[in-house]
Amino acid sequence: MTDGTLQRLIELEIRLSHHERMAEDMSEVLARQTRTIDVLTAQVGRLQERLRDMAAGWQGSPQDDKPPPHY
Repeated sequence: MTDGTLQRLIELEIRLSHHERMAEDMSEVLARQTRTIDVLTAQVGRLQERLRDMAAGWQGSPQDDKPPPHY
């Protein structure tokens, strides 16, 4: 193997190791974002359920149907 070929091989191995590390970092970020999305989805679901419960228990008064005094 010539010096030029050996140098190119070393450079390719270095680049490959950087790409592997970048792929690992991106995988960690994706996993973290997935966990965050799961938590937020669960929170939104609980909030929707609470709003439905509140709306089901809410009773309007007859005064709510009257127009405001300035009409």
